Amino acid sequence: MTLNVLTLSTLFPDMSRPNFGVFVERQARELASRDGVTVTVVAPLGIPPWPLSRSKRYAALAALPAKERWKDLTVYRPTFPILPKFGGRLNVHSMTRAILPLVRHLHEQQPFDVIDASFFFPDGPVAQRLSRALGIPYSVKARGADIHYWGTRKGTRKMVKRAADDATGLLAVSGAMRRSMAHMGIDADKIRVHYTGVDLDRFEIVDRAAAKEALGFEGPVVLCVGALIPRKGQELLVEALPQLHGVTLLFAGQGQYRRALEKRAEELGVDRRIGFLGSVPHDRLPRIYAAADVMALPSSSEGLANAWVEALACGTPIVITDVGGARELLDRPEAGQIVAREPDALAAAISEILVNPPQREAVRETVQRFTWSANGDALLDHLRDIARGA
Repeated sequence: MTLNVLTLSTLFPDMSRPNFGVFVERQARELASRDGVTVTVVAPLGIPPWPLSRSKRYAALAALPAKERWKDLTVYRPTFPILPKFGGRLNVHSMTRAILPLVRHLHEQQPFDVIDASFFFPDGPVAQRLSRALGIPYSVKARGADIHYWGTRKGTRKMVKRAADDATGLLAVSGAMRRSMAHMGIDADKIRVHYTGVDLDRFEIVDRAAAKEALGFEGPVVLCVGALIPRKGQELLVEALPQLHGVTLLFAGQGQYRRALEKRAEELGVDRRIGFLGSVPHDRLPRIYAAADVMALPSSSEGLANAWVEALACGTPIVITDVGGARELLDRPEAGQIVAREPDALAAAISEILVNPPQREAVRETVQRFTWSANGDALLDHLRDIARGA
């Protein structure tokens, strides 16, 4: 059967944020590559009132085209009003009001069979309202913070729960996420585990010494990939560094937490062994992963972090905390270690890997099942079932 999919996502890259939501984009492109499938992306942009709208961040968003071909996808970028830091629960109403005329028009031109909402908030409740207005069944995917944060906040948890209850089907990035959703009272029978994918041709094993030389790295390197926010736990790695003599710690990511990390590093006297790479373009990450001896990410919560999967695909073992789908991914000792969320445990695990590094081919074998082809097959089956009313 043919399938016309509306992908609704506030987590989608654009010219001003090329790394933002790259996995949503890759998933949509995989789905669109299938015979008989048409995918239209609506990626709404929240813009605050003047004068905040003139700030560099929001001015760049406001300047984006309302419609464009993004790689091989047709992407619409309607804007809706927001109140930064205060209006999260209001975004559902304002976003729905802003995009409903566009979605109605597109639906009249070529009826959508299903709405695929990429994130649980605000995308899920908005998909619920579009479904009610236009009679289109919908699915929502839970990725991490959308359940752990928005699904627990007083002002938004009821909206998240209602969106889940009214959806024809749901997706979760890991079995652990599925259990978290069920714990909220969401019907577990509606939830399908849908693992992320990784491009195994781009994220590959290359000579580590050559990769280090090309990037100017020396000695043992521990890499941490993720936004610089407290939830990711980068300060624990800074605090572990005094026990890791001769090790360089690199952070790939950006965020306002950087200054706090710099200050802590100065206090501990390890600031000369820490590098901040900023927001690294996604196509440059494979070489950085390949040059690292360990990728460490001591998050307090995750779904199933893409950084975990990418590092393993490059043959780089990981040291992570027992969150989200960690135990679903690390199914062999060569892949790395799951440790307590404390500096001593992190330092001990990293030291052990540096002293006894695993065979990189064995590390990579961990993620052979995480392909975009498998991701696309599962998503297509799921959305077809929803369109049929299964």
